[in-house]
Amino acid sequence: MQNYDIKKLFGIRLKNLRKKQGLTQVEAAGYLNVGPRFLSDLENGKPTVQLEKAIQVIESIGFKIFIVPKENQALVRHIEDHPE
Repeated sequence: MQNYDIKKLFGIRLKNLRKKQGLTQVEAAGYLNVGPRFLSDLENGKPTVQLEKAIQVIESIGFKIFIVPKENQALVRHIEDHPE
């Protein structure tokens, strides 16, 4: 099982997606209807970001959220082994 911080992993993916689209944090924040500081905190895996705003960003960029019980080890392992 991999040891990773979901906040940091998501932040890295979000930052890569933003850069791939050629957007600055200020531009992306405007499109996502959040402040640039919030987007920066989210990209850097800050643990105190507001959940409601984080979900708004996740949905706006086309990601889906799944809650998987840890007991479902096969699915958890698959997700951890295939983060892309």
